Amino acid sequence: MRVLGRAGLPGWWARVSRRTRLRAGPARPWVVDAVVTAIVQAAVTIPFVSPRAADVPPATWAAYGVTTLSVLPLLWRSRAPFTVLLAIVLAEFAYVPLDGPGQPLAYSPLVAVFTVAAQAGPRQRGATLLLSLPLVTVGTALHTNTAREYLFAAFVFAAAYALGALTRVRQAYTAAVEQRAEAAERARRAAAERAAERERARIAREMHDVLAHAVSVMVVQAEAGPVAVRSDPDRAEAAFDAIAGAGRDAMAQLRRMLGVLKDEPGTGRAPQPSLSDLPGLVEQVRRTGLEVAVETAGEAADPPADVQVTAYRVVQEALTNVLKHADAATATVRLDWSADRLTITVTDGGGGGSVGPRLSGAAPGGTGRTGQGLIGIRERAAAHGGEATAGPGPGGRGFVVAVRLPLVISSPVEVRG
Repeated sequence: MRVLGRAGLPGWWARVSRRTRLRAGPARPWVVDAVVTAIVQAAVTIPFVSPRAADVPPATWAAYGVTTLSVLPLLWRSRAPFTVLLAIVLAEFAYVPLDGPGQPLAYSPLVAVFTVAAQAGPRQRGATLLLSLPLVTVGTALHTNTAREYLFAAFVFAAAYALGALTRVRQAYTAAVEQRAEAAERARRAAAERAAERERARIAREMHDVLAHAVSVMVVQAEAGPVAVRSDPDRAEAAFDAIAGAGRDAMAQLRRMLGVLKDEPGTGRAPQPSLSDLPGLVEQVRRTGLEVAVETAGEAADPPADVQVTAYRVVQEALTNVLKHADAATATVRLDWSADRLTITVTDGGGGGSVGPRLSGAAPGGTGRTGQGLIGIRERAAAHGGEATAGPGPGGRGFVVAVRLPLVISSPVEVRG
């Protein structure tokens, strides 16, 4: 999402513009005020250097000095706009008895009124509005006292105040837009960080499943290898082949995941495992000597891809725990399909004493350490609005892991251990 800043510019430009203004903030108002003062001083000087009619008294240095005094306060207009306006008004009235050259416009008062409307506080703006009409009336009366002059003076001062008010509103709008852009940018970064955290957690679960399963298969085969070498060379050869196959499969899956993380070309971005890959997983486990039976009940559906990945990983994790912790020779994987739910049950035929503590959250031996097996299964199930349960099998023999996954995504359900 592109965040737009002032005048529709991208958010990054709004941030750069704002930082530039902040860095230039202390010096920039003085520079602008000095330039404005110099321009106004040049404008009020023109009547003094222009040729005058023979019947008009010559301009005096006193009149020019008072005119300059009415301009110099503009140097402080950004710091004290209302005070500057009052000082300029006093200087303008002090100029009246000097009978100096007239000015086409009251430059200094107009700039001061604009500055008050643009930068001053509410009370100062209100005082300016209350004082403008009587002061303009008195000034015009002392100057020409004509209807045309009254209308012209009222118009130009009202226009100056209106332009200042519009400038103030525009600046407030610009500041609000920049604040919203910065808030949106912060929200975007926070959302990106949360997404990255979720992705890291997902990748961690995937790598845990891949490595735990592969290492468990290799350990089981390696432990049986020395015995098989002496008694059954063919079985030993099969064990070594299983070790090599599990290692190659783990390396391929890890290479694919890491390649996607680094966005390397040629990694293939192969699809995640699905229910159609379960026979290969079961066959790999069978090569370790564990007899695994697969049962299916109900009419199989075609659930979403993420549900299929979760189902595959649940079976993989459950069988991995059977290999690592259960003294079992058999295991059963059952898939129960219904109209709106898939129930996965993995049951081993062991004594239940070793695999149970692992899946229930405590390490064997009663150490109380939290295991990652059931935690990962619970998180995967909860992510799809499902639930996971685990406990001893019927009669206390073996261990059962049951996961229920809705085929229609709903709100997450509380997971029971």
